[in-house]
Amino acid sequence: MRHFIAAATLVCSLAAGAQALAAGVADLSNQDAAFGIKEALSKGAEAAVGQLGKQDGFMGDSRVKIPLPESLRTGEKMMRAMGMSKQVDELVETMNRAAESAVVEAKPILVNAVKNMGVDDAKGLLTGGDDAATQYFRRTTSAPIGEKFLPIVKQATAKVQLADKYNQFAGKVSKLGLLSDKDANLDSYVTQKALDGLYLMIAEQEKAIRQDPIGTGSKLLQSVFGAVGK
Repeated sequence: MRHFIAAATLVCSLAAGAQALAAGVADLSNQDAAFGIKEALSKGAEAAVGQLGKQDGFMGDSRVKIPLPESLRTGEKMMRAMGMSKQVDELVETMNRAAESAVVEAKPILVNAVKNMGVDDAKGLLTGGDDAATQYFRRTTSAPIGEKFLPIVKQATAKVQLADKYNQFAGKVSKLGLLSDKDANLDSYVTQKALDGLYLMIAEQEKAIRQDPIGTGSKLLQSVFGAVGK
């Protein structure tokens, strides 16, 4: 009987919480909700690009630093054992420097995605979870940002002859079924990793804004995300 009462109490509490959330969000005007989520998106995108698009933005951050693909780690160990550590390090650094150069190109595309967001989308993202806005960015911007990144990455990796060696070695590994096609090409691999790092940083910015809207110094964000927290 006690377990039944406890369970019933929990269900009632959850229901009450959901009703409170709905009421808080319902109190917002569509315009406020749209402006709020757009401001949050803009702040998160700008902060992420600024953080990554500088010296050591990727290279100096273990969360986003681009390593060789997992399936090529054995080859990396062999090269280091053969006294080629300098060349391996140069390749890894070049991949990360290419990502740092490319990520700056993402800003106008992200800004455009925010401008084109509809009111319904914005209000849905407001209550969609800690990374709902980031997932919106990923859906709407990954293809055009990837197209912008790729030529910049190619230009950077072309300066390192090991890029060609990477592609030759990785291509052989790929034929054996040990490496995916997208990882068999250095430029494609770096481009995808740069995208992953960008969206990871945007997600962290979004989560921070949702958890502490007061810390942003924006009254609109305090009002909008405060309503979600009610």
